[in-house]
Amino acid sequence: MAAISRLQLQLLHFTPSLKSPSIFSRFPHFSRSSPRKFFPPRLLCSVSDSTPQNSSSEAGSSSSIVGDLLDYLNESWTQFHATAEAKRQLVAAGFHLLDEDEEWDLKPGGCYFFTRNMSCFVAFSIGEKYVPGNGFHVIAAHTDSPCLKLKPKSSSNKCNCLMVNVQTYGGGLWHTWFDRDLSVAGRVIVRGSDGSYLHKLVKVRRPLLRIPTLAIHLDRTVNQDGFKPNLETQLIPLLATKTEDNSVELKDKSNDSFLKDSIHPLLKQVISEELCCAADDIVSFELNVCDTQPSCLGGGNEEFIFSGRLDNLASSYCALRALIDSCESTSDLKSEQAVRMVALFDNEEVGSGSIQGAGAPTMFQAMRRIASGLAQGYVGEGAFERAFRQSFLVSADMAHGVHPNFTDKHEEHHRPEMQKGIVIKHNANQRYATSGVTAFLFREVGRIHNLPTQDFVVRNDMGCGSTIGPILASGAGIRTVDCGIPQLSMHSIREICGKEDIDTAYKYFKAFYKTFSSIDRKLKVDG
Repeated sequence: MAAISRLQLQLLHFTPSLKSPSIFSRFPHFSRSSPRKFFPPRLLCSVSDSTPQNSSSEAGSSSSIVGDLLDYLNESWTQFHATAEAKRQLVAAGFHLLDEDEEWDLKPGGCYFFTRNMSCFVAFSIGEKYVPGNGFHVIAAHTDSPCLKLKPKSSSNKCNCLMVNVQTYGGGLWHTWFDRDLSVAGRVIVRGSDGSYLHKLVKVRRPLLRIPTLAIHLDRTVNQDGFKPNLETQLIPLLATKTEDNSVELKDKSNDSFLKDSIHPLLKQVISEELCCAADDIVSFELNVCDTQPSCLGGGNEEFIFSGRLDNLASSYCALRALIDSCESTSDLKSEQAVRMVALFDNEEVGSGSIQGAGAPTMFQAMRRIASGLAQGYVGEGAFERAFRQSFLVSADMAHGVHPNFTDKHEEHHRPEMQKGIVIKHNANQRYATSGVTAFLFREVGRIHNLPTQDFVVRNDMGCGSTIGPILASGAGIRTVDCGIPQLSMHSIREICGKEDIDTAYKYFKAFYKTFSSIDRKLKVDG
């Protein structure tokens, strides 16, 4: 993609031994007669950067979605960009964009979606054999990740330095944000030439901000006592040094009292240049601080994905692609009796309590509208309630893979490993919504398609995180299983997961859409 080509790709720097014949066989472009012309392979940061089709790397293989995931991650710096990119892909796949404010005209065999707040969306395809009362097969995930967000009044000055005040969002590993090449991305409201207002997304790709670490000479005991920065006073990005040019030539001339002192004129100018608009036309903003390092493959065998925001864009993308690819052919929905759905929410990292979060009735309202719109005069009793009873939800959120340096943090019989398949999460106290029945049904999908699963249970002497699974399950009484792709460094600015697990999750979700109807009818628990 064009956006990726502008990123600076890192190169491996090493000098191979000329005595080792294996070096020449591994790198055919290395010449014995001209050792100074050795060019090591670059890191794969997207499908467009991948090796040729006959290479052993799967990033560019048609059977793998890993390269496409890297592209998605590199586009999706914020929840807004993740939703916008999903929207682009859905439209390209033939899905029809709906408006929540208007009436919907739905038909069996159709594919549709809508967005909310441009940070949440619901997409669905309707089986051609759908009848009122049939269920919904849903995969739900979230678009947000822990990050730093600009405060409403982000402009401050310290020691002739222009600083950008931020809020912490979610439970991030904040020490990992120090000494990184950072920038800003998000959305702004721009005043149009006709007096209207435009909603625009912005992403400044070049390194713009930095949170410098204090030198060890001034903090001699940091390695013994630990690095414990004050999040209010010491986690403040540096934008620039204050100069006469900053204070005079870039003086904000806006008449808006809110924006007058809310953002540095220099930062506002940078954003306006990205948007090709006048700085004075920017009337509001919602910006995240983002890491500029691209997502890429890593490891000795290029078996890992190194990236920010894997939690939970990796799950989100696998679900999105599974839905799109499960109905790419005109025959894919001919025998389907259910509605296949993806629901991606915002604000999971802070409890889901927002209009665009899983705590809002967004998904349930959509399900009711779909069921009502397809009823076509059907007057039978409890069609919508019966649809809920026949529905099934997969709550997909990244899982804790066992850390080789901290194996004691996992319960000894439940230690999910990277590259070993999708993880089913269990918790007796309902921090996860999985039950014995839902785990069995979901595992059956994998058994039939020869896809591996693992199990995770937290130790009794440790607290357990949660997901949107229990929120959605209890909100409407829908059967739910919690699952995830195993990863390390969760909530760090750079996370890691296994490349094989991405393809496994994609295949698992696609198989769920295509075969769950036949599996579900084989087991009846009540009645």
